[in-house]
Amino acid sequence: MTSTPDTLRAALQTALISHSMLEVDGLHAFEFNLDEMLQIESMDGRERKVWRFSLAQVDAAEFDSELQSWVVNDGNADHRIVVLSAFAASDEDDEDDEQG
Repeated sequence: MTSTPDTLRAALQTALISHSMLEVDGLHAFEFNLDEMLQIESMDGRERKVWRFSLAQVDAAEFDSELQSWVVNDGNADHRIVVLSAFAASDEDDEDDEQG
């Protein structure tokens, strides 16, 4: 079992390193940046959706352990962000097969 980072910013930094995907308000987002702000882009059918959060809003986000998501408020409404873990292929199984 993996532990949840203490802050949304830490979770996002880990997601950037591992090339993970986000889900924001129920939509999968493959594109997001974390620089002077958090910007998330997604497509909802043919419509491009963009969310922008200041670093202060990111730092104020709270983790909802029941729904395993972060709740961040953009000043107008609450938004739910889920950091989805990326999976990478490894050679571990192949090595085990060769030895066994």
